[in-house]
Amino acid sequence: MDKTIWAVIAVIAGALIGFGLTYVFKRIPEKWLQDYGYDPNSPDFRLSKRMQPVPHGVIASILLALAYSSAILFDTGYFAAQPFRLIAVVLAWPVIIMIAMSDRLNRIIPDEFSLALLIIGVGTTAADVFGKSIWFSAHAAFYVPLLNHVIAGVAGFGVLCLIGFLSETFLGKEGMGMGDMKLLGACGMLCGCYGLIIILYVGIILGGLFAIPLFIRKRVRIAKENKMVRESKDPVATRRELAKKKAQIHFADNPDYLAFGPFLALAAGVFLALEPLWYKNLFGVFAAMGVHF
Repeated sequence: MDKTIWAVIAVIAGALIGFGLTYVFKRIPEKWLQDYGYDPNSPDFRLSKRMQPVPHGVIASILLALAYSSAILFDTGYFAAQPFRLIAVVLAWPVIIMIAMSDRLNRIIPDEFSLALLIIGVGTTAADVFGKSIWFSAHAAFYVPLLNHVIAGVAGFGVLCLIGFLSETFLGKEGMGMGDMKLLGACGMLCGCYGLIIILYVGIILGGLFAIPLFIRKRVRIAKENKMVRESKDPVATRRELAKKKAQIHFADNPDYLAFGPFLALAAGVFLALEPLWYKNLFGVFAAMGVHF
C-alpha cells in the first residue's frame, strides 16, 4: 500500500484515539491525579481537573495525528524491519499525551503512566537486543543494546535527581519532583542513551519556548501589582491582600508554574516517531564524538 495512504490512515487513527483519550482520562482513579498522601477530607482538597473534548481532545487529536503520520512519512524502512518500534510509537504516544495533560491540569505525573512507559521500554529493549537497533553495528555484542537502555534509564532518573539535589541545596527550593525523575528514567529505558540525549535537548528547547512568554507575563503582572500598591491609599493593606489571594491559589493553578514533565514526555515521543530521521542526521555526529558501538 502506498505510504501516503498509510499516512492518511494514521491521521484518522490518531484523531480518533486523541478524542478517545478524554473518555479514558475522565475514568482515571482520582488518587492517580492527586498529590502524594492526599486526604479527601482535607479542608483545601479539590477534585482533579479532567480532559475535556475542547480544547484538550482537539489538542490530543492533532498531536497524535501528527505523530502517527510522521512516523509513516519519515520512515526509511526501519519500522518495517522493526515492527515493535512502530507499535511502541502507537502505544507510547497516548500515554505521553495523558502525562502532559495530567501535569498541565493537576501538576502531577501519575506513577502508573511512567510505569506504562517503562513497560513499553522493556519491549523496545527486547526489540533492540533480538532485532538489532540501527544505532549499533552488526558486530556489537548482544548485551550492548540492553546496557544502552538500562544505563539510559538510570541516567535519566539520576540527572533530574542531581538537579533536584543541587536546587534544594543551593537555592533552598524544590528543583524537580519525583514524578519528573521517574518519568525521565522511564523515557531513558524507552529510548536508550542516544534517545536520552535527544530528549534532553528537545525537552529544554520546547520548555524554553513556553517559559519565555510565561516569564514576560509574570514580569508584567508583578509590575501591575507594584503599581497598584504604590497608588493605593494603604500600600501595606493592599500588599497584604495580594499576598492573601496568592496563598488561596491551589498549587496546581499557580500561574507562574511551568511543568517540565510534559516537555520531556513529548520529546520522548518525538524521538520515537522520528527515530529514523534522528539517526540519519545525528548518528554521524555521535560517531565523530566517539559515541558508537
